[in-house]
Parts: sequence; structure tokens; C-alpha cells
Amino acid sequence: MAKHILNTTKLNNSYLVVLSAFMLCFSCKNETKAKVEAETPQRPNIVFIMSDDHAYQAISAYGHGLNNTPNIDRIANEGALFNRGFVTNSICAPSRAVMLTGKHSFVNGKVDNISPFNWDQDNFAKTLQKSGYQTALIGKIHMDGLPQGFDYSNVLPGQGQYYSPEFIENGVKKTIPGYVTNVTTDIALNWLENKREKDKPFLMLYHQKAPHRTWMPEEKYLTLFDDKTFDPPANFFDDYEGRPAAAAHEMGIYKDMDLVYDLKMLDKDGDIKTKYRGMFQKKYDRMNAEQKAAWDTYYDPIIADFKAKKLEGKELALWKYNRYMHDYLRTIQSVDDGVGEVLDYLKENGLEENTIVVYTSDQGFYLGEHGWFDKRFMYEESFRTPILVKYPKEIKAGTVVNGLVQNLDFAPTFLDYAGVDIPKDIQGESFRKLVNGEASEWRDAIYYTYYEFPGEHHVKRHYGVRTHRYKLIHFYYDIEQWELYDLEKDPSEMNNLYNDPAYADVKADMHKQLENMRTKYGDSDELNASHLERYLTAKHIKH
Repeated sequence: MAKHILNTTKLNNSYLVVLSAFMLCFSCKNETKAKVEAETPQRPNIVFIMSDDHAYQAISAYGHGLNNTPNIDRIANEGALFNRGFVTNSICAPSRAVMLTGKHSFVNGKVDNISPFNWDQDNFAKTLQKSGYQTALIGKIHMDGLPQGFDYSNVLPGQGQYYSPEFIENGVKKTIPGYVTNVTTDIALNWLENKREKDKPFLMLYHQKAPHRTWMPEEKYLTLFDDKTFDPPANFFDDYEGRPAAAAHEMGIYKDMDLVYDLKMLDKDGDIKTKYRGMFQKKYDRMNAEQKAAWDTYYDPIIADFKAKKLEGKELALWKYNRYMHDYLRTIQSVDDGVGEVLDYLKENGLEENTIVVYTSDQGFYLGEHGWFDKRFMYEESFRTPILVKYPKEIKAGTVVNGLVQNLDFAPTFLDYAGVDIPKDIQGESFRKLVNGEASEWRDAIYYTYYEFPGEHHVKRHYGVRTHRYKLIHFYYDIEQWELYDLEKDPSEMNNLYNDPAYADVKADMHKQLENMRTKYGDSDELNASHLERYLTAKHIKH
């Protein structure tokens, strides 16, 4: 028995020695793993906020004094403001396709609002999703088909509606009561709080409809700016001398802005008859009784006053301009509120430090410059777009970026921050080092294309190149027109210098720059011809 006990004791002692050694080894491995995890940078979350048609002039951080956007400004104050952010194609859906793919319109295939978008092609959300990110797309995308690259999508069909909007949640359509900007924000916050997997990095595209036409304000902001009369830009009454493509427009505030559809003059008597009155009536009818009551209380006196005054000429033009500005800026106030709610959520939930937040628009917008609303042209106000970025881990508060950046650059930038290889066929460039102040070189020219003609607003087909100082534009198809601008001397682009002998050398250099851009990105006259043929066929236009 004693021998048996002795042998058992030896066995137990041996077992304890082995177990202790195993536990020590396991502990060392755990410590090593913990050390590696601590030393491995945590991949950043990304909140990409995009509004629709938000002019940089209407963000107070840019200093134009039209309105106050304290929450959007927070992004610049705590991060970076981009003074030279641009798009590649200033129209809704094509701009979004460029943003997703990092490729020019003539490469990703979405050259206009008519052509379909192929969701089967790569986009940066797909790449992040494959690398372990949880991804969500919320709000406006303006492209048909079930979005690919997103674990969760809840999007507006088409342009969406301001009141009682429809949303398509993972392919299922439903109508949600309320105001679209607030609904979009609520969906975003709900995803962050209840649908997000807390142990994964995330990408959330939070995209607002506003301030897209028809600029229908939220009830609480109906009277905002009533105490303010806006002075129009200096070139509001532009005569377009030397610029025949600009003169052919149909986007003038005075001549083309619809009194009912755009400016809400939906009189109960039906005296104000306009082309799009019926379309606006349908938008009004989406409101509930409470919303209609607030709307009527505000607009009915304005309608009565307008009918009594019988305005004409310059007085009518300035009246329309102010009505437009009041409503446009009011819709932005709700967008700014939503940005504040999302920023507050990130801060309150310990996500602020490791989250990249971007605010941008799908393009710029005219706020009376050249007498216009809308976008499309390569002129600065629609070509340029706001870009504000914060990322406390890397971007110093108050940074100002003056490099030429385009929406083409978002995709590679996000992949760069996430530590994911950037596909070689992406045409944009990561601006990570540019915003950090580490880039020794950056591009000195950018390329632009526009295709949707004949079409709404009558903006001719064109393409062009912009450097830091000069811009060359070629309008084609039913017009053959070249324009050259010295942006340093003529920032409003009123004086076409193309035939000015004093600028002969500049013109020659800009033509070389243009051809270099077209070669670099793979654009050509042959591609333009093929896009035109498809477009005319789709629109049943004889050619």
C-alpha cells in the first residue's frame, strides 16, 4: 500500500510540474498576444457624411457669412478644412459612383443620371467589408439596385421625399412618417446603437437628401432667416458675354425657377399656374395635418403678399432669389442638427478618438452666381465641393488643406487609413499624407467631365482641366467652344481669355495639361462619342 501511495505521489508531482510548465507557457503566450494587440494600431471607424447639393458657400467654416453651421464647423475646428475640394462630374448619381469606386465616370460607367450603375464592380465598401469592417449605407445613394458592399442598407429610392419619405431597408420598401433629414439621422443613430457589432471597426455612409431641390424646410425652421434680406452675388445679372455655352443655360433664378415647385407659391385659389405645380402639390400632400397646418400658417401670407404686389423684372428676380435662399438655407440647418447628433453620439460612447469623420457634398451649387441655381457646369461654384475631415489620432485641429483634392480620392484614402491595399485600378490618390502635412508632392491639375445633354437645365457637354491658377474648358457636340480663365485675376470666371494673345503661352500649356489628363485617366473623343450615342438612343432623340 505504501509503495502504491509513493508511486501515486510521484505521478502527482510529475503532473504538477508538467501542468505548471504548461500554465507558465500559456501565460507567456497570453502576455505576448496581449502585448502584440496593444502594439497593433486599432483600425479606425469611418463615418462618411454626404449631403446633396450643399454649396461650400453655405458652410460657415468657409467664411461666406450666409448662415451658421456650428456642428459641421466642429469637424473643421477639430480637424481639417479643404479649400480646394472638387468633383469629377457635377451631378448626383455620377458623383456618388465616383465616390464609391475611386474611378472617373467614363471608367465606372455611370456618366449621367440615365446610365445604369453596375454594382458588381468593386467599391471601397466591398473592400473594407472583406477586410473585416461592418458596413452600412443610410440615406440617399440615387442609384438603382440593391447596394453591394454593405451589411446593412436603408436608402431613399431615387431622389427621395422631404415629408413622409420612403426608405428601402435591405431591399424592403416602407414609408416612415416625419421629415427626411431627421428620419435619416434617426436610422443612422439606431444602427450605431443597436445594429453595430461593437467588436468590429465600422464604416457608415450617412447621406442626406437635403439641401436638394425643392428645398422644403422642417417645420421648426420655417421662419429662420425671416429677419434677413440676402444681397445677390455681384454677377447675379450676368449677360454671359463671350460665353455662349453659359448663355444657353436653363437654370436661371429669374427665368427658370418655378414659382410653385421651387418657391412654394401653392395658392389655394389655383391662380398661380406653373409647369410643375402638380408635382409640388403631390409633395405637399405627403404632409400630415399638423405639418400642413404649420406650412400653411407660414406660406399663405407670403403667397397673398406676392399676388398683391405683382412683381416684375429686377424686383421679381430679387424676390425669387431671397425666397430661394431662405428655403435652401433652412434645409441645411436640419442637416447641421443631424451632424451634431452623430458627433455627440461618437463622443458620448467613446468612439470619437478612433473615428474618421468626413463631411462633404456630392457637388457644389449655385447660390445666385451667374444668376443661377443648380450645378453641372465646370465653373467653380458647382465644380468645387466642401470637404471637412476630423480624425483626432492623426489630424491636427485647425488644419487647412490647399491641395487639389477630388471626390475621386475618398476611396483610396479610406482604404489607406484602414490599412488595406489600394487596388491598382483606382484612379484617385490617398490624401492621408497631404492632410497630415507629410506629402512632399501632390497633383497640380485635376480633370472634369459632364455628359447630360440634351437634358434638364440645358448645360452643354464639356470636359476640362484646372490647375491652381488656370482653367480650360471644351464645350462640344452641338457647339464648339473653348474657354480659358485666370482664376487668380478672375475668380468669378466672367472673362474668357481663350483668344487673348497675352495668354497664348498659357493656352498652349493648358492644352498640354488637358491631353496629359485625358491620357492619364483613359478618356478620349471616341469615348465621348459612344456615351453620346447611348444617351441619345436612351432619350429617343433623333441623331
